Amino acid sequence: MEELKQRGRKREGRHRDTWDPFQLNPIGAEKEKKRTLFRILQNLVAVIVGLLVLVSGVMSKGSLLVLITLTSPVSLRNNVDKQFYTLMLMCVLVMPNLLMFLKSLWKCVFKSYVAPNPRTLGIMCGIESLVAVGTAILVLIVMPKLDILTNLCIPGGICILSAVFQIAFRLQTQSWMILYPICSLILVLSGYVLLAVDYYVRQSSYVPGQVVGSYIYVGIAIFASLLVSLNWWENPFQASTNIQEMLSELDTFRDAIYLFTSLIRIALTLGVYFLYNCLIVEADARINWDAFTKASKGTVEIGLGVFFLQAFCSAACHWFGVVACKIHSMTFAFALPVSLTGPATLILGMILFLTQAESLVPSSQATYLYIPSENFTIKTPFWTFCHELETLKDVNTTPVVMLEISYSICKTSLNNPNAMWPFSMLALEGVCMWLGLVSCTYYVWKIKVQRIERTSQLFVRRLYESAFIDLSMLLNTKMKAVRTANKESSGNDEVENCVIYLCATMWHETYDEMLKIMTSMFRLDRYRGDPKEEHKDCFDFECHIYVDDGFMLEKDTETKLVNSYVCDLIQVVMEVYRVFTNKEPDEVSIIETPYGGRLVIVMPEGNMLYIHIKDKQLIRNKKRWSQIMYLYYLLGWKGYNVKNPQKITRQNNPSRASLISLDGESYLLPSYDNDSKRRHISDDNTYIMALDGDTDFHPAALILLVDRLRMYDTVGAACGRIHPTGMGPMVWYQKFEYAVGHWLQKTAEHVFGSVLCSPGCFSLFRGSALMDDNVLKRYTTKATRASEYVQYDQGEDRWLCTLLLQQGWRVEYNAASDAFTNSPQEFKEFYNQRRRWGPSTLANTLDLLHSGKDTVKRNTSISILYILYQTFTVASSILGPASVTLMVAGAFQFVFGIEGTLSIIIAVVPPAVYMLICFVAKPNFQITIAAILSVIYAFLMTASFFSIIGDMVKQGTFITPTGLFLVSGAILYMVTAILHPQECTLIIYGLMYFICIPSGYLLLTIYSLVNMHIVSWGTRESNKAKEQKKHVGVVCNRDCRMCCWDVKIQVTQETENLVLQQIQQAVNPNTPAAKTEPEEAKAESTHEVQDSLDANKHILDYKEEMSRKKDYSKENLNKDNEEKDSCSDKSGSSKSCEKKADPFYEDTDYDEDDDDDDDYDYNDFDTLEPKEVVPESDWVEPVKKEFLKKLTYANLKRNLQEQIRYTLRNKNQEDLCEELVSILTDTLNEELRDKVGPEDVLNVSQLEELQYALNEAARRIVKSNRIENGAQRLERRVKRAIERTLVAPQVEKLSEDEHDFWNKLIERYLLPIQDDKAHLEEVTRELKSLRNKGVFLYFIINVLWIVATFFLQAIGTDVLSINIPKYYPNGTLAPDPLRVEPLSLMFLLSFALLLIIQFLAMLYHRVYTLIHVVSYRSTEKDYKEKDEEDEEEGLVFGNPLNLTVTADDL
Repeated sequence: MEELKQRGRKREGRHRDTWDPFQLNPIGAEKEKKRTLFRILQNLVAVIVGLLVLVSGVMSKGSLLVLITLTSPVSLRNNVDKQFYTLMLMCVLVMPNLLMFLKSLWKCVFKSYVAPNPRTLGIMCGIESLVAVGTAILVLIVMPKLDILTNLCIPGGICILSAVFQIAFRLQTQSWMILYPICSLILVLSGYVLLAVDYYVRQSSYVPGQVVGSYIYVGIAIFASLLVSLNWWENPFQASTNIQEMLSELDTFRDAIYLFTSLIRIALTLGVYFLYNCLIVEADARINWDAFTKASKGTVEIGLGVFFLQAFCSAACHWFGVVACKIHSMTFAFALPVSLTGPATLILGMILFLTQAESLVPSSQATYLYIPSENFTIKTPFWTFCHELETLKDVNTTPVVMLEISYSICKTSLNNPNAMWPFSMLALEGVCMWLGLVSCTYYVWKIKVQRIERTSQLFVRRLYESAFIDLSMLLNTKMKAVRTANKESSGNDEVENCVIYLCATMWHETYDEMLKIMTSMFRLDRYRGDPKEEHKDCFDFECHIYVDDGFMLEKDTETKLVNSYVCDLIQVVMEVYRVFTNKEPDEVSIIETPYGGRLVIVMPEGNMLYIHIKDKQLIRNKKRWSQIMYLYYLLGWKGYNVKNPQKITRQNNPSRASLISLDGESYLLPSYDNDSKRRHISDDNTYIMALDGDTDFHPAALILLVDRLRMYDTVGAACGRIHPTGMGPMVWYQKFEYAVGHWLQKTAEHVFGSVLCSPGCFSLFRGSALMDDNVLKRYTTKATRASEYVQYDQGEDRWLCTLLLQQGWRVEYNAASDAFTNSPQEFKEFYNQRRRWGPSTLANTLDLLHSGKDTVKRNTSISILYILYQTFTVASSILGPASVTLMVAGAFQFVFGIEGTLSIIIAVVPPAVYMLICFVAKPNFQITIAAILSVIYAFLMTASFFSIIGDMVKQGTFITPTGLFLVSGAILYMVTAILHPQECTLIIYGLMYFICIPSGYLLLTIYSLVNMHIVSWGTRESNKAKEQKKHVGVVCNRDCRMCCWDVKIQVTQETENLVLQQIQQAVNPNTPAAKTEPEEAKAESTHEVQDSLDANKHILDYKEEMSRKKDYSKENLNKDNEEKDSCSDKSGSSKSCEKKADPFYEDTDYDEDDDDDDDYDYNDFDTLEPKEVVPESDWVEPVKKEFLKKLTYANLKRNLQEQIRYTLRNKNQEDLCEELVSILTDTLNEELRDKVGPEDVLNVSQLEELQYALNEAARRIVKSNRIENGAQRLERRVKRAIERTLVAPQVEKLSEDEHDFWNKLIERYLLPIQDDKAHLEEVTRELKSLRNKGVFLYFIINVLWIVATFFLQAIGTDVLSINIPKYYPNGTLAPDPLRVEPLSLMFLLSFALLLIIQFLAMLYHRVYTLIHVVSYRSTEKDYKEKDEEDEEEGLVFGNPLNLTVTADDL
């Protein structure tokens, strides 16, 4: 309701100024807000992950302690059981190393193998050997000799070496923090002392169950802990600068290192196990190889159960810990649960002991004992309990695990016959060890990670230690001091900035489609620009729109004007600008370029919007050439300028009168500001966002793609989830088709290798990837052969991705990055679109497979297995027509009861006939026949669907080939849809997709192949030839030819009226002027007309020098009606020159006591240099008139009000702001009320008078408010706001350097293609030959498949078939088995295997998509106002890199 009222208030404000206050408000233009649902989801996920980390850590640690207790020499188990449990304990140590070996082997074999440096390999192998020996000694030899509580505490000491290194290297960000590692060292040493004292007391006080020589094992445990602590030596060392070269080198071949070290660790663990248990241990406890077969069933179940539980929980704890870090819950979901793993395990164990002890020994009351030899009496509640436990070892009903845990606790000082107080030393030891670990890893609690970080950036080692899962995760977490020491990022841990160029290509889009892309760009502008809202996304961007075929010629005059599509685009820009700001565009430039023209518009928050209008007579049209155009311009030309900065002269300073920046502060015009920032930004952080002219997206979608490229340096492109929009059956089909393609196919490509196609409608490309060898240069190749026409121009986005993959770059898919684009709604348009896509997809995939061996060597993301996977998918697509034909045959068989062979023959007839029709008929007729057949096939598929269900009911089971296929497919798609909750409703369109399978996979394939030789675009084709523009009020339009002069004369009714008025006034000055001219012309003077004529003569001279034929009469006559615009241009130019005189030293002066501002005069034009008059082409003036509407009386009021509010929006001076708005509006009304109408455009003299009056009124208001600080700066802001309101659109000249660049680029790559007739005929012949070969290949393969199936059907299932047992729903076996032909079964199994593989990949991808989304929501833009003291920070937003302009630059 509040939103409705707000819109109503805005509409009422507009209605006061104009009779046309109504406007379009595109969906999605409202301001973004953090959604409460996502906040709840984020917190819920963090809580769940934290609990999973804690539970899995406790289970891992507890199961390991149980397994160690079962192997104790003094346990109640027999030697056979102990040997089996010891074997399981050894397997626990081996498991993480085995997993690491398999992972490293996979990467070295199928990814990339880099031979390690022998010296580095030797050092790593030596360290890993010591760690392996220490771990094996501690876990396999020492810990079984100790009790379970000591084993829980003693591993805490392995942090001692990390504490020593932290003290030695002084890694703390603040000096006082060195107390943490010092305290850790003291606590650990104290724990070891308490451990030694505790065991001394046990030996001296005769606590039962102690192993002989406990002192020796305590010493060995301390030594082994020191060896184990070497495991994380890299963390403190890589935080220092001592061996950075070695560590950076290590990262390049870490997989190869782990391949060797994991084998060494496995071998040493086995060596220690066999050496101790075969040679060192007592003879009766040595390994008896026959004993393993004699272990009881209960022993095997317990041993294997505990082993698998420990292995699984260790891996799960490690993985969930990584997830917790990536979702930005380091404190509550990682550090806290991991640190509490030890205490939680102790608490859980004590609870079990206290609750289960009663069930073990019911009579465990206190007992008085009398020992005559000692002559003293003791009282202990545990003595009798522990004594009676020994009698339970042979009782089968006793829980073994609980019994051994209780018996191990009885070996502590709790069972001391003299006193129980020594047990406090064990408790104190545990507290010291735990506090030592926490204080040593203090940095983990305060780590701040980026939104999305790789695991290698979070942890030093990829390997976790299953025996010490909690300690390994804490000690393995990278110290953030690393980044400060290495200067990889600032102390605030900010990511490197990047520049994004949004490039949209347009080709005959409708008004509504243009509205979508413009709304998306303005949303991004608002997201990045609001100074009152905090940001954590570091990027700057520019918007570029490339309009193909943007000009037309008038039929009668041959005058070049912009066509209706460009006019619609201009209207859309103005409408969207008005929706977002409630005012007209402030800053507009019109530039004539060698490729046509350019419009430059400054968006509301200071970002730039460029509209490049292409003339197909000057430059190649179509999408690929537009992409080459902007890639060379943005990456080549602008990158060259960045590397070769040019000095900015005062006269040609690119910034103009209204230097846009936040709050009115002046910097360089944002476009040039971005170019300056690129000096500090590498090509790796320069991104190109490829868009279509109808794409709709939100800022979050772009940021999620940026995260993918920031996370991995080898990612060259990333695409999002494309949603087709529209209405009708064709759109419904495409919605489910797109969903399945993204849910299963794209995710499988992303997980197993690399995405093959990043669609051009919404994809982010890395600049350095596009600039790589054999990518952009080859992308400029002009198609000359038939196969090149198919591969290059029919699917340019897929070919570009193929080039990236072949050069070693990876293409990724982000399912959370949503974009919406219009899809074909008509059957013909859909078929023509897929006619392009089908052959192009096949050609590029075959090209990639053909170069598969070389691609595997270059691209670490693509393996031989992935090439085989793609080969299988290509083979499946090739066999698609035959498979669909057999499916149709099965439908005939089900519905009509026709025999198998006859049904195949009937099913083959329609596609064969349709293929013949495609060869002889025209495309439109082919599509008509396809539409008719599609309807017939849809009815047949519907009937077969219900027939299959009926057959399952009739058979009494769904376990038939068709039943299994249908049921399993439905379940798989249902589960997949449920896992995509925001898209689950798309499953409704699955039935539409099912009945359209013959049309999409049979008829469409035939149509695409047979029409492969047609290389036209097929969609958005315009039926208009040359657009004509109506001539309203044209009095004279003549072409005069005399000698060498060609003169075109055009006189309009308005021009005639103006001349008549001037003649009348010259003859009789006292006579009032005739009221036949437009209202705007009334205020013009004869002097101004003469100025305009002089300017036009200058333009004509310039054009003659450039050897261009122009219309002399038109320039002198037609300009009379436009004199107000010329004067406006002069005014704007003069103001621009004045502002250029000193754009930085004045505007960036923030000294509040500076009085120079009083000398700032906006109307002082005497000392200015005259601005060069830019010649205007015919198309410029109509475009300029559209933007001049901002200078009407009605628009000026609204623009001035909004401009003042915008300029002072974060100054916390609402009262002053509203006072300024009110008084300046009154001033404007007083100046213009009786002089002009609401829709009249002001002339230059009126603008000058109005500006002077508004400046004086603003000066009085500011002084009357008596602002203590910042009065002059506030006045400057208001004056700039007034100036921006009154500035007219500028007609500018392209710089000579850029003009030369475009000429050379067009000459080299983009000249319009003009092939001679002979070449075109040759290409047509080649295309038809290629078509015939492709059709023949498809035809032969599919016919062979169908013939094989036909003969198998003819032979009969009795002769050649596979018998499958048939079961009824009640589980009983049917007497007759199911008989299935081998070929069909093989195909079904292959298809099922492919679906299962894709489904598993989807599950994996879903999890990591959830992680990314949660991490994004936790670092999302904060939609909250900044504090007043943060005001100055808001000013820096336009220049975050602290760029300055020096005298050398000027």
